[in-house]
Amino acid sequence: MSIESKQLIPVAMFLGMLLSAAAQTATPAPSIDPALLATANQGDAAAQVAIGEQYAQAAATEHDKARLADDYQQELAWYRKAADQNNIPGEMHLAALYRDGGGKTIPRDMAQAAAWYRRAADQGDPTAQGTLGVLYSMGQGVPHSDVEAYFWLDLAASVKGPNQEKYAANRQLIGERITADELSDVQDRVAAWKAAHPRPDSTN
Repeated sequence: MSIESKQLIPVAMFLGMLLSAAAQTATPAPSIDPALLATANQGDAAAQVAIGEQYAQAAATEHDKARLADDYQQELAWYRKAADQNNIPGEMHLAALYRDGGGKTIPRDMAQAAAWYRRAADQGDPTAQGTLGVLYSMGQGVPHSDVEAYFWLDLAASVKGPNQEKYAANRQLIGERITADELSDVQDRVAAWKAAHPRPDSTN
């Protein structure tokens, strides 16, 4: 064995030790409960959301780029499964993921975010309605429209909750930017929507 070969052996061993240590310290993939996974695979939307949330938590602490990308893709896929069943938490998670983006894996897409907020808003979720109102007021992901902003903010402000006063304040600001005729028309739309979608927590 040559002198050069003798010198390479310790180096190779050292590199192997480094790689082994790195593998041991890498963040493990989320350990999904088999029962939860089975339930999700049977189409249970709540279980699908729960798995998506576990991948989201894993992505928040992941440092390995390849695994991080996989975590984001899994998170997106599971939320999408739930959202496709008109599950509001799934739609809201999916909207937020598109709104914020998933690192370099899932680019921000405000049009997609607005579309999923709209799905949840149509089902009566006040947070989605308030968020959609803000998006219309800013023209993010949707065309700018103060009338549409007022419509969704008014619906959100009629539901008791921690953000009710904020939605009402935003609605008032938007109301100052539309004409009296527009205000009358949009209030008729709001009344018609509420009549078609009665909510026990609405203050009307």
